[in-house]
Parts: sequence; structure tokens; C-alpha cells
Amino acid sequence: MSLFDTSLPEPERVDKGRPLADRMRPESLSEFAGQEHILAPGKPLRAQIDRDELASMIFWGPPGVGKTSLARLIARLTRCEFIPFSAVLSGIKEIKAVMADAERLRRLGRRTILFIDEIHRFNKAQQDAFLPYVERGDIILIGATTENPSFEVISALLSRAKVYALRLLAVEEIVGLLKRALGDRERGLGELEIETPDELLEQIAIYASGDARTAYNTLEAAAAAALPGKRLTPEAVEDAIQRKVLLYDKSGEEHFNLISALHKSVRSSDVDAALYWLTRMLEAGEDRLYIARRLVRMAIEDISLADPRALEQAVAAMQAVHFLGIPEGDLALAQAVIYLSVAPKSDAAYRAMGRLRQVVQASVAEPVPMHLRNAPTRLMKQMGYGEGYRHAHDFQDALTDMECLPPSQAGQRFYHPSDRGLEKRIAERLEEIRRARRKG
Repeated sequence: MSLFDTSLPEPERVDKGRPLADRMRPESLSEFAGQEHILAPGKPLRAQIDRDELASMIFWGPPGVGKTSLARLIARLTRCEFIPFSAVLSGIKEIKAVMADAERLRRLGRRTILFIDEIHRFNKAQQDAFLPYVERGDIILIGATTENPSFEVISALLSRAKVYALRLLAVEEIVGLLKRALGDRERGLGELEIETPDELLEQIAIYASGDARTAYNTLEAAAAAALPGKRLTPEAVEDAIQRKVLLYDKSGEEHFNLISALHKSVRSSDVDAALYWLTRMLEAGEDRLYIARRLVRMAIEDISLADPRALEQAVAAMQAVHFLGIPEGDLALAQAVIYLSVAPKSDAAYRAMGRLRQVVQASVAEPVPMHLRNAPTRLMKQMGYGEGYRHAHDFQDALTDMECLPPSQAGQRFYHPSDRGLEKRIAERLEEIRRARRKG
């Protein structure tokens, strides 16, 4: 007898006592959500599955993105024995017993996928114990980890396994999973016939932060409080996620009203109002990276060179949101909103680009003056390319009176800095440059 049950549960026999997340595990690649970067037709892992040319691999990614489900699915599609193995509950003794089973199966001509959940929890000696069996082909090792394998998996195993990085699921991908669960009468909640607005499913998906298991658990808890054949309420979802649900159409008017209020509050240097509108958007479940992108735009459009560090702060907040996720990344957004609100304001660069677009669209596209062209070949030099160019570093203060605009625009001034923040010093520097150029 095998130490573990090596057979996969039959899809047609569903125990409704199991959690929804477990019942709704995908039974085909078409049901598997996300990870198109490795599972789309022609991608590396998909090719291995389609050709049935499996090798050992490690799935690296956050919780709830399908690492275990994908391993089970691969075993089913390739008709391999599947032995799940927990790094939390097992030691060397259990490893040897499982390896003996796998070796026996190989002699019978049957392949074994050994799936190790949380492989990073095994110490070096435990990981070493798998090496001879991987090398002999007794097992196809699939490890799952939330930690960087480069630091948590021994190099000998890494060299024998392909690492696939799995990504957080997008909101629309999780919404699709929830809709399938609500419509599936055999494995899901279809027999309850609960009507669920798309807005509520989206809120559940946002709350899940890319974790399908969390989304399934939330839906199951909310559905338990709903009457069969009735409509799922925001109150039921609030009870499930233990926070207020603020619904608004993220592609409709209220979405644009709120971001407009945030932008105008920052532009007006009203830090309290800006934080209020930011919090409204966060609590309504707005996409954090969308807010971060808008903050970057505010730094460029409304602050610009009056305080160049505003852009640094906004970009840093965007990176922090991407790195930390929810809820820790929300504080980075708040910090950026405060900084942008109190920073000196200038739209001089924005206005300059507007003026230049008008000029470029209304005027002939003149050729680049010869003295500004490079002359990498002898022929181009003979044709006058680069003739008359004055290398700034050869002159005092690196300043020349050479005109760099085309003849029709010579002498034009498009950028007019404000007298606020650093732009006041920039205006003074520009005047210094122009005086020096006038003197030749």
C-alpha cells in the first residue's frame, strides 16, 4: 500500500462538505484562471504539458494563485500518479517512504509527480534527500513556494528544476472564477440560485488582492447568509470581509468624479480634502495602481520643476504599492498625496508643451540645421553636416551663442518658469544663460 492516496479525486463525485475553493479547483486548462505568461498556447509550461515532456519544476508565487491546482491539473492531464507532500508535516522518514513508493511505481511503468507544498520549509538535508530520486527519474518534482527559490531552495535542486513565477490574479480573472462558482450546480453554489450584482463580485475580488482562495472563502461566507433564490446584499459581503463596502462604478461617472476631486484638491494644496478623497477611493476598492499613476501625473502636470522631488515621491509610492500590495501600500499613497499637496505648484512645463504642440502642428517641419547634425562619414562631412557646430564644453561656463532652433523659430521662448519653488531659481538661471548668449 502507498503511504499516501495517489489517486486524484474523481471530478464527478463532489463532496459538498469541502470548502468551495477546493471544490472549484480547475479540471481543465480552460478553467484555470490567469498565468497566461506560462500557460498560453506556445508558452514554455503549456508546451511541456501538451507534449507530455514533463521535468521537475518549482512554482513560485503568492498564496491563492493556483500553485497546487496547477500541479494537480498537470498530473491529471499527463496521467501521472500524484502524491501531495507537506513540508510542514513531514521529515526524512516520510520522504524515504514516499520515495520507495515512487520507485516501485516507476518499475511498473507509471510516472509519479511528487508535489511538495511550501518546499522552502524543508532544510538542506531534507531537500538533499530528493536529489537522487530526481536524477534517476523516479519522480517528477513539483515544488510550491511563496518565497524566492534562489534563497530558499538548494542550488542542486534548482539546477534540476525549472522555476515558474506565478502572478497575482487580476480583478477580472477572480470575478470570472466567482461567476463560475455561482453558476456551477454540481461543484459550486449554483443550486442556491443567488443573484449577485457584478459590483459586489468586483468588491470581493478587490478585497481578495489577487488571492482566489480568499475570494472563494468570502463568497461562500456571504452566500451562507443569503436566502436561496434571493439577491446577495452588500451587508452580507460586509459581514464576510469585516469592512464597509462602498460601491461605485469604477468605469462610470462616480469613478471620474472622485479622481477629479482628488486631483483638484492636490492642485489647490488642500491636504485634508486630498486625503479625504483618497480614502474614499481606497475604501471603495479603487485599483491602487490607477491611483498611483494619477499621482505621477499630478506631480508632472501641477508641480513639475517647482519641486522635482514630487515626481520621485510619486514614482516611489507607485513602486511601494506594487511591492507591498494592500493594505500596506495604501500608506505610501497617503504619503505621496500629502507631499504633492504641500509642494509648490507650477504648470509651466505643461503649458510649454501645449504651446509647442500648436507650433509644431501649425508650421512646416523644417529640416534640422546642418550644424546640429552628426557627421559619422566622410561624405556627410563633405556635404556640410556638423559644420559650424560649437561644442559647449570648449567655451567659458559651457555657454555659446549658437542657435539650436530652426530658422523660422529662432529666438522663440516656449518655457516660462513660475516664481515658485525651485522654478524661481530656474528662471534666474535661464536669464543668466540668455544674458551670456547675448554677449556672445
